[in-house]
Amino acid sequence: MDRDELAPRIDHTVLGPETTWPDTKRVLDEAAEYGMNACIPPCYVAEAAEYAPDVTLATVIGFPHGQNAPAAKREEAVVADGDGADELDVVINVGRLRAGETDAVADELAEVVAATPLPVKVIIETALLGDDEKHAACEAAEAAGADMVKTSTGFADGGAEVADVELMSEYLPVKASGGVGSYDEAMAMFDAGAERIGASSGVEIVEGARE
Repeated sequence: MDRDELAPRIDHTVLGPETTWPDTKRVLDEAAEYGMNACIPPCYVAEAAEYAPDVTLATVIGFPHGQNAPAAKREEAVVADGDGADELDVVINVGRLRAGETDAVADELAEVVAATPLPVKVIIETALLGDDEKHAACEAAEAAGADMVKTSTGFADGGAEVADVELMSEYLPVKASGGVGSYDEAMAMFDAGAERIGASSGVEIVEGARE
């Protein structure tokens, strides 16, 4: 895969708890230079949309633990849309999922999907789930009308794994995120069925591809 093919499939990411506006500007500049998307904190979306209008902006909802009230997640989505986000990455409520409350999980996600016309990626946090729970999470995302499923926030103990991408791709397009730091690692995720990569190492990944 050459750089022109690869770059639009990378969400160049900065989501740490100490992220500043200068940190975000750097990621936006790199995304613009290399042709990547950017995934940034919600608090900077309005500034980012003005600063880098040609960069596709993803932001996060219910991040990083997914335990926000459903109404709060819905309102976060509405605010992000109004601020200029292009895509939403929504963290699933892992506790409710693990308790078997899959209808509640799907209903909550459906509220977020219905709140705006923006594409929604559902972060299922694979490192915290067994395979049966991963299937249930993907089924809930699919039932809610989500556009993609995403492996990880990067804040749990573990990130994207080939086996998880293979499992998740049975349901919806997959964004592999968490621990993908090189071109070869990104290719392994694409080979497993991923459509998108989320990584803070977007520049390194793209520079690993041929011109």
